[in-house]
Amino acid sequence: MAVTTFIPTVWSARLLAHLDTAHIYANLLNRDYEGEIKGYGSTVKINQVGEITVKDYTRNSDMDAPEELSTADQTLIIDQAKYFNFQVDDVDKAQVRASLMDTAMQRAAYALSDVSDKYAADLLAKGATNKIGTTASPIGLTANNAYEQLVDMKNMLDKKNVPTAGRWVVVPPEFEGLMLLDQRFVGTGGVKAEATLVNGAVAQAAGFTIYKSNNVPVASDKYSILAGYNGAATYAEQIVETEAYRMEKRFADAVKGLHVYGAKVTRPETLVLLTATFGGSLMS
Repeated sequence: MAVTTFIPTVWSARLLAHLDTAHIYANLLNRDYEGEIKGYGSTVKINQVGEITVKDYTRNSDMDAPEELSTADQTLIIDQAKYFNFQVDDVDKAQVRASLMDTAMQRAAYALSDVSDKYAADLLAKGATNKIGTTASPIGLTANNAYEQLVDMKNMLDKKNVPTAGRWVVVPPEFEGLMLLDQRFVGTGGVKAEATLVNGAVAQAAGFTIYKSNNVPVASDKYSILAGYNGAATYAEQIVETEAYRMEKRFADAVKGLHVYGAKVTRPETLVLLTATFGGSLMS
C-alpha cells in the first residue's frame, strides 16, 4: 500500500465500526452529544430541566402564574486521549497484501475499545449512589442467591422511579456460570439463556438485559457489578486523526491514529453497585 493511496476517512470509519462491535459498557450509555465534540479537551454543557409542579384546577378560577423553568447543567469533558501507531514492512505486504492492514486496524480498534470500556466501567462504579454490599462486607454470590441480588437491584431502581425500558446489568463470567445452575434463569420463565441476544448480552431476567464482560471492575477478588439504564450516563468518542506515513529509516509504511473520548455520570441515582465475591460452594 503506497502512502498516496491511503484515504484517512475510509480508515477512520472502519476503525469506528470495529470499536462499536467491541464496546459493552460504553454502548449502554447514551451518545446524544457525540457529534458536538471536536477533539481532546472539548467540553459539552448538558442541561437538565428541573421538576414541574402539578396543581389542582378549580373551575371558574384563575390559574397561578406560570412557574419559571429551572435548569441545571453538567459538563462532559473529553479528557481521554489514546493513540495507536504501527508499521507494515514492505516484505510483509508482498506476502499478505490487502488483509494485513485491515487485520491490524481491527486489532488497533479492539485495543482502543478495551481501554475505553474499562474507563467507562470504572466511571460508572465511582458514580453509583445506590449500593449493595461494601468492600469491607461484600455479598458472597452463589447459584442460590444470584437471582435474589438481581431482584434487590431491580427494587432499588424501582424506588428511584428509574424507567424500566433500557435497564441493564453487567456481570463477570463467574456470574453467568451461577446463572446456568439456577432454573430461574435457564428454565421456562421467559429468560433467554445460553444465547447471545445482542453484543455481549447473555440473558434477560428481573427486568434487566444481562451483559457479560471481562471488564467488570475487580480489586482483591471483589467485583463491582453495575446495574442501571441507558440514561444514567453519557459517553462520547471520536477518531480525530488517522495518518499514513512512510518510515524514514525502513522500507515500511506506518499508520497512526488518535482516539479521544470522555464520559459523565449524569444521573447517579439511577445506578446500583453490587460489591460481590465468588467462591466456596456454588449452591450454598
